[in-house]
Amino acid sequence: MELTLKKRKKNSIIPGFPLTLGYTMLYLSIIVLLPLSMVFFNTVSMSWSEFYETVSHPRAVASYKLSLGTAAAAGVINVIFGTIIAWVLVRYQFPGKRIVDGLVDLPFALPTAVAGIALTTLYAPNGWIGQFFDFKISFTPLGIIIALTFIGLPFVVRTVQPVLQNLSSEVEEASASLGASRFQTFTKVIFPELLPAIITGFSLAFARALGEYGSVVFIAGNMPMKTEITPFIIMTKLEQYDYVGATAIATVMLVTSFVLLFIINLIQWVTNKKFNQQ
Repeated sequence: MELTLKKRKKNSIIPGFPLTLGYTMLYLSIIVLLPLSMVFFNTVSMSWSEFYETVSHPRAVASYKLSLGTAAAAGVINVIFGTIIAWVLVRYQFPGKRIVDGLVDLPFALPTAVAGIALTTLYAPNGWIGQFFDFKISFTPLGIIIALTFIGLPFVVRTVQPVLQNLSSEVEEASASLGASRFQTFTKVIFPELLPAIITGFSLAFARALGEYGSVVFIAGNMPMKTEITPFIIMTKLEQYDYVGATAIATVMLVTSFVLLFIINLIQWVTNKKFNQQ
């Protein structure tokens, strides 16, 4: 025990482990835990029947399905195309590469309301892109997926990109020299290295999409039972001064998000453990 403490003290760059740990826990408690706990405290004031009636209302249930489904779909799309974009930015040199690399971060800097208005303008039935399709994009779940894909793309690209930069192209050349095909090289050499970063990027994009409001509320149309997302229902209840009802629905989303992220992180931990044992 004493040897462990000495080793920790020796390897620590910032002195005062108890002090820094205490500051970390205090900071996280004030910034994260305290606001989240207030959601549960407000919900406790409801009776179980009132809580169940609020969170199981058909409009609320429909919004849960829509929010979870579109967030998951956008996360999967971002995993596929975000990984491809990261690969292109790392492995190839082409004119305007720095500009393309900077455009990836644009959803971070662009206000979400501006993004929502821009996407609605593009994909509306009379919009620049929407007019060329026989089916509607705006005011449908497809439009919501597009908006969530837009705001979640940087999370996947920026988590996969550093891993690809550390993965030398010589590894691929060695695999090819040993007789492996391109598919075998990707599945046996590249993909296992990228998988932890891909899972992390998906979890970040999924979490962001699940609670997104500004970029979705315009393109969704907010039609009850069809395109009404859960954050919009929460905002509606807040505008009606139904704070308890809003926190009840927020509690369901909070618990659901925590369980899903816990499962994703568990999968990532198991994947890392298997990879390290190989």
